[in-house]
Amino acid sequence: MPTSCFVMCKRSQSSSHNDVNLGPSANPHARPTDFDFLAVIGKGTFGKVLLAKHKADGSFYAVKVLQKKIILKKKEQKNIMAERNVLLKSLKHPFLVRLHYSFQTAEKLYFVLDYVNGGELFFHLQRERCFSEPRARFYTAEVASAIGYLHSLNIVYRSDKQHDVDVSRCGHVVLTDFGLCKEGVEPEGTTSTFCGTPEYLAPEVLRKEPYDRTVDWWCLGTVLYEMIYSLPPFYSRDVGEMYDGILHKPLQLPPGKSNAVSSLLVGLLQKDQHRRLGAIADFLEIKNHVFFTPINWDDLYHKRITPPYNPNVRGPADTQHIDPEFTREMVSGSVSRTPEFTASASASNAFNGFSFVATEDSFL
Repeated sequence: MPTSCFVMCKRSQSSSHNDVNLGPSANPHARPTDFDFLAVIGKGTFGKVLLAKHKADGSFYAVKVLQKKIILKKKEQKNIMAERNVLLKSLKHPFLVRLHYSFQTAEKLYFVLDYVNGGELFFHLQRERCFSEPRARFYTAEVASAIGYLHSLNIVYRSDKQHDVDVSRCGHVVLTDFGLCKEGVEPEGTTSTFCGTPEYLAPEVLRKEPYDRTVDWWCLGTVLYEMIYSLPPFYSRDVGEMYDGILHKPLQLPPGKSNAVSSLLVGLLQKDQHRRLGAIADFLEIKNHVFFTPINWDDLYHKRITPPYNPNVRGPADTQHIDPEFTREMVSGSVSRTPEFTASASASNAFNGFSFVATEDSFL
C-alpha cells in the first residue's frame, strides 16, 4: 500500500488548549479534502483502507481511515498509537510499508501510506494454490529480513499471516499491517497479550504463557508451510481441533519437498519456544539455515535479486490484484469531509501526537 516531525491537525475555531506545539516542521494543513478517494482496497475492525489520489501533485496513496468512536469504544487507542509509532520506526527497511504522514479530524484518524498494488500474498496463493520452493524461499527471506529489522528495534510483529504481506508492483514483499506489534520487547524480554489469527497462533500464545520474539518465527513457519502445502499446519475448520493440533499433535510434512525446507519448517514450528529456530541468535539463525543458501542477503536487502513473479501492474492506480470484495464497495463521502465541530477533550487527548509528516530523507 504506505521524513520526520509531529503535527496536530486541529481545525476548530474554539480554544486551542488541546493543540500540541510541534515545532517548525509541523504541517497543520493536511486534511481529507486534499484527496480524491477512488476505491476501497481493504477493511478492518476500525475502518477502511482507500486508494486515494492527492489533488495537488497527483500521487497515489493507500489511506487508512479509522473511526475514533470505535477505537475509543473498544479502548484500543494505545494500540493505534503503537501502530503509528512502529510505522515511524519502520521507515528505513525496504520490505516495510512507508508512512508518509498522518493526520486527524474530530471523527477520524488518517494514515497516508505507500499504495502497494501487486496484491496480497494470500490473493496470489489462493489463485495458484501453492508456490514452488524457490518462490517461497524468496518471499520467506524478504519477510524474515523485515522481521529481523523489527526485532533489532525491540518490536515483536505478531502478525505474519498472508493477508498482512503485500506484493509490490515489482514483485517484492511489503509488510503493511502493524496493528498487533508490541514495542519494547528486549532480546530476553517477554509479553503476554493474547492476540493474532487462529491459524497462526503459536502454542505458547494459546497456553496464555509469556512469549518472546520467537513467536514471530513460529508465524513465519506457518506462512512458509502454507506457501508450500496450500494450508497452514494443523489447519481445521473446527477451531478447537486446530488449537489441539497446534498444542499437541506432531507436525506433518507431506512428501515431495526438499530436506532443506522440511528442516526449516521443523525448526520454525517447534512447539517449545526455547528450542525453536531463532531462540538463541534470532534472525541470524534464520539467515544461516541451509534452505537460504541460495540467498545473498545483501543483494536481497538492496532488491538486486529478480523477484520470481511479476504482477504486471498497469499503473500507479491499478487495482487488478485487489480483492473485488473490497473494490466493489462504494466509497463513503464521509471519508473526505472535515467536520466543523470539535472533538471532545477526551477524544482529542486520546490521540495527542498522532499526526506526523515525513521528510524527504527519512527513507534510505
